[in-house]
Amino acid sequence: MSDVLKVPTMAEFTAQGKQPEVLFWVGCAGSFDDRAKKITKAFVKLLHKAEVEFAVLGTEESCTGDPAKRAGNEFLFQMQAVTNIEVLNAYEIKKIVTACPHCFNTLKNEYPSLGGDYQVMHHTQFLKSLLDEGRLTIEGGKFKGKRITFHDPCYLGRGNDVYEAPRDLIKKLDAELVEMKNCRKKGLCCGAGGAQMFKDAEPGDKEVNIERTEQAMEVKPDIIAAGCPFCNTMMTDGVKNKVEGQIEVMDVAELIANAQDL
Repeated sequence: MSDVLKVPTMAEFTAQGKQPEVLFWVGCAGSFDDRAKKITKAFVKLLHKAEVEFAVLGTEESCTGDPAKRAGNEFLFQMQAVTNIEVLNAYEIKKIVTACPHCFNTLKNEYPSLGGDYQVMHHTQFLKSLLDEGRLTIEGGKFKGKRITFHDPCYLGRGNDVYEAPRDLIKKLDAELVEMKNCRKKGLCCGAGGAQMFKDAEPGDKEVNIERTEQAMEVKPDIIAAGCPFCNTMMTDGVKNKVEGQIEVMDVAELIANAQDL
């Protein structure tokens, strides 16, 4: 495959009088953060491989308003949300997939009361559905037999009860899924949720992401799998603080794309 990834916009679809199967909501991290861009690319490669007709909003997409709302600025959140809803409704969007649990939670649970009703899926749920429908196959590849532990993002797990989809995908890689003592409903925050990503640390003995990284290291994984760009950043920083180079932190989409050398 060439290095140029074809990513059509909703404007292009509309100009052709077509509607995509799904809108890929990239999110701020997936658009601007260098590390998260790799997750975006991995997911797009998988969409191409499964021959999914998808589109992005491109420059018409703006922040869902999650950080503003979590930080207590409800007025700013509603301004951001209503702007996005106007764009989404103008394009008659029905189904949205996103690789960010913060966008996922906000679009799914906060937007309906403001007039934005969509079927919203996390990318692990969508990839699982492609797998179940036979549109995507997953091979173990280089991850066969590797010890992988999955860190539950707060807004995916405890916030929306999505626990199995990412784990099912990891198991399909023929990897050994090892669970931390705090997992699923007892999962521990990476330290970046609730707009904490954007503020200075408060007084204390230990950063949350260090505590979480230590929990991950207890099960001696080769890879810490994440399903959120914020979790990815925090766990990567935690690993650097502990054992740089020995444990990789990767998004589930990256695991699948890399296993297939996409």
